[in-house]
Amino acid sequence: MVMARHWYSLSPVVDGHPLLGEPGFWAAHLADLCEGFSAEAFGVEPWEAGDMLERLHDKSAWPVFSVPLTGGFAIVVHYNSGEEFTTTDYFLTHPDWFGALALASDDQDRMGPGLCWPELAALLEAPEDAAGVTDPHARLLLLLPVLGDAAAPPEALAAVVAALVAAGAPEDCEPLARCLLEGHPMWGAEAWRFDADERSWICNGDHSPRRTPLGDHLPAQQRAALERCLTPG
Repeated sequence: MVMARHWYSLSPVVDGHPLLGEPGFWAAHLADLCEGFSAEAFGVEPWEAGDMLERLHDKSAWPVFSVPLTGGFAIVVHYNSGEEFTTTDYFLTHPDWFGALALASDDQDRMGPGLCWPELAALLEAPEDAAGVTDPHARLLLLLPVLGDAAAPPEALAAVVAALVAAGAPEDCEPLARCLLEGHPMWGAEAWRFDADERSWICNGDHSPRRTPLGDHLPAQQRAALERCLTPG
């Protein structure tokens, strides 16, 4: 589950954060999760979503986003546009780590889901004075492709609806929100359980990197910090 990100330093990575406020971004970023829904479901025109999709898939400029977490952790979202297709990779990082933990990737090997709802809900509020994606609604929508939880509670639906409306979707966007909570089509929504001994959520999904405790290879101090980040209280 440990993956090095150093090869991105040799790639045309660009800061993706300015794209978050542009029309069509969420319709493009979440396109794979909502087949059958038009761009209008997000409150934008089809051409706006199409233009944004082209920018996200630009081979000469790979957008990257950072979702800062407590304790110096961050989830980094990389768009990766190769010669044949574009994939999106989601890494959990820390400045003290040599590598990174891969949470999800929609490449041909498929990896996900990487988060359950209790974890994602705990990550929506950004630390004070953090840099990167700090708005709770944007954090939720950006990380939705990593989520895949068959037992997501009613408050998850309410949170996704609120985030979509804040991003410009119509008020009656509950059908879209329900579809988004069904998970990425590559791995869907899976069953999770909390292992009290390991202090980690475990996923039953065949393609999930979370079938074993997250960060179980880390030194005890780093593992404890990771647990505090993802399972507060």
